[in-house]
Amino acid sequence: MSSKQIQRRDFLRYVGLSGAAIIFGVSHSSAKAQELEVRTSLDVASTPYNFTPYIIIEDTGKITIFNSKPEIGQGTYQSITALIAEELEVSPEQYVVQQTGGESKFGPAQFSGGSFSVRSSYFELRKAGAAAREMLITAASQQWNVPITECYAEKAQVFHQPTGKSLKYGALVETASKLEVPKNPTLKDAKDFKILGKSTKRQDVPLKVTGKALFGIDAEVPNMVYASVERCPVFGGSLKSFDKTATLKIAGVEQVIEVERIFGVYKSTGVAVVAKNYWAALQGRKALKVSWDYQGKETFNSKDYTNSLHQLAQKEGVEDANVGKFDEVYQNTSQKLEAFYETPFVSHSPMEAMNCTANWKENNTLEIWVSTQVPSDIIRDLTGRYGLKEEQITLHSQLSGGGFGRRLAIDFIIEAVNLSKSIQKPVKLIWTREDDTQFGPFRPPTFSAMKGAISENGKLVALQHKVISPTIMSFLDPNHDKTKVDRNMTEGISHQQYEIPNMKNTFVYSDIHVPIFWWRSVTSSTLAFSHECFIDELAHAAGKDPLAFRLAMLTKESDTKRLLLQLKEVSKWEKPLPKGKGRGIAQWEFFAGLGGHVVEVTKLSNKAVKIDKVYVVIDLGTVVNPDTVKAQMEGAVIMGITAAIKNGISFAEGKTEQSNFHDNPVLRINEVPQIEVHILAEGGKTIKGVGEPGLPPVAPALANAIFAATGIRVRKMPFDIDNLS
Repeated sequence: MSSKQIQRRDFLRYVGLSGAAIIFGVSHSSAKAQELEVRTSLDVASTPYNFTPYIIIEDTGKITIFNSKPEIGQGTYQSITALIAEELEVSPEQYVVQQTGGESKFGPAQFSGGSFSVRSSYFELRKAGAAAREMLITAASQQWNVPITECYAEKAQVFHQPTGKSLKYGALVETASKLEVPKNPTLKDAKDFKILGKSTKRQDVPLKVTGKALFGIDAEVPNMVYASVERCPVFGGSLKSFDKTATLKIAGVEQVIEVERIFGVYKSTGVAVVAKNYWAALQGRKALKVSWDYQGKETFNSKDYTNSLHQLAQKEGVEDANVGKFDEVYQNTSQKLEAFYETPFVSHSPMEAMNCTANWKENNTLEIWVSTQVPSDIIRDLTGRYGLKEEQITLHSQLSGGGFGRRLAIDFIIEAVNLSKSIQKPVKLIWTREDDTQFGPFRPPTFSAMKGAISENGKLVALQHKVISPTIMSFLDPNHDKTKVDRNMTEGISHQQYEIPNMKNTFVYSDIHVPIFWWRSVTSSTLAFSHECFIDELAHAAGKDPLAFRLAMLTKESDTKRLLLQLKEVSKWEKPLPKGKGRGIAQWEFFAGLGGHVVEVTKLSNKAVKIDKVYVVIDLGTVVNPDTVKAQMEGAVIMGITAAIKNGISFAEGKTEQSNFHDNPVLRINEVPQIEVHILAEGGKTIKGVGEPGLPPVAPALANAIFAATGIRVRKMPFDIDNLS
């Protein structure tokens, strides 16, 4: 990492600070390695550098650390700032956290998704903290006129070891601001960490449990009005006309106007009721009389669509990967196995429904308050969409009550902005739970046609995984080539480390007009089910123990082998279970990382089981906060079980059949099994994600456990563990 050397600087004041301040950050101006910079400034925009500040230290001693990754419950509020704080030598109670709002000076990667937050920032942000620490130590040594080697930093102070005297960081700001930035700041050895790798209290938790935390839905703006939108219940339909007479008679209703929803290539026009309060907006919406043109889409239903996927499975498909000679080996092997797996549409269902408060002002400036996963994407989109400059948009990125991929989209934000622009008032748009459940976007279904061949000595010699599904990119990109593989829909299959000499993966595209989108762990949440369940089927066909069968395909050292061996140990796999119990195993490696589960179940009857326990092993390379990792894994297991055994999303007469948690339920607390989490973190250079890798192995491990306990092979999600078939 290089540095931009600045010999002299003006010492300016940072706007809004109580005194002089020094600002440390990471520049995103270079296409090469990111550069460390340090500035003292009154107004960041007035500096001649494309500067991205992450740390502000005021001469009063106040320390602010910026979090550039939105907090959606996964813990970035603590983990991202901890990367800086560890090297800066400040404890969590000594700094305040400030969320970035998509400003370009903080770089283009202000988003939370893909389990990307820590692994993309681990070294970069630590170096920013280390550079700041070294400059403060140098400033203290100069003030004391002592060797740097005699000084060290701790708890926001620099100490002189021989004498014990100390200076707080605030007292060193002016001297440190005149120093050059270290080119290669020395990072701490992991053995000296005080925050990273330790169970640390999250600063956002007290805010949430005391009600002080502000989520998007908590935004309050003077003269704000509320909006609720009536949308066409049939996907692909359009607005013909509406009668607002009864709606305008509702006390508090002010206006009824059309508003467009834009989700990639999917566009629809709804009718927005704008009122002085949310209750009035909802009542006014119910009083609307709207006429829709369904354009023939009212015939769409899940049964027919499922049948179409089965028919498409007969196609060869386009090749995604081909190793060895699958066709030849499969044809010439006597023991063959085929299976067909199905997964449903699924809703995201974050607890905080979609909402956005937008204020388009007369001077063509825009202010937004929203719970989002993509602040930088919002700024980029809105500047282009409305012809605004970045400085004309102020984004308040609020805490989010869950995201799971849904808040990677900005369709609801565009709706709110369009409404505010139309009526020239600040508008809070709130989707109801029914809106959130019925109008998507949804996790797409993926059907998998599997083939495998087993040699005479019980080894898997050939494997084919054919995926039949719609594609997410066909909704996001109008220029997407549907004749080619959308690797978002086959991802993870080729990441598996099993040593199989002949493999063939193909993809068959299915057209659909219902909006689909990323869901936690994306397509791995469905493909792991088919892939790891089929591996289990092959193991039983070969007369092998499922874990031993997998390990036999991992003769080389690999992270997957290490993870499975750890699962074997922690689950006591080789210890027989009592009669009537069964256990299943699954692992999955994909873009976000690597995780594995063992699930134990009890057979209640010939067609019913109870989930007793889930063992989780997550491979990380390194860990910031073990408590957060465990919480993430517990959440992933709960979400994974929900998707496996609770209702998916289905369609009839062109509409979503489910509407709320009564018919689109999530796992209840009394249904949650015991969850035991084990973390593999050996300080390696490869840092893996947390939030998503804990989800894909859940369903296949559960299905494999059901087979072990009952002999029933589950090949379709969702499945009813109270009435298996």
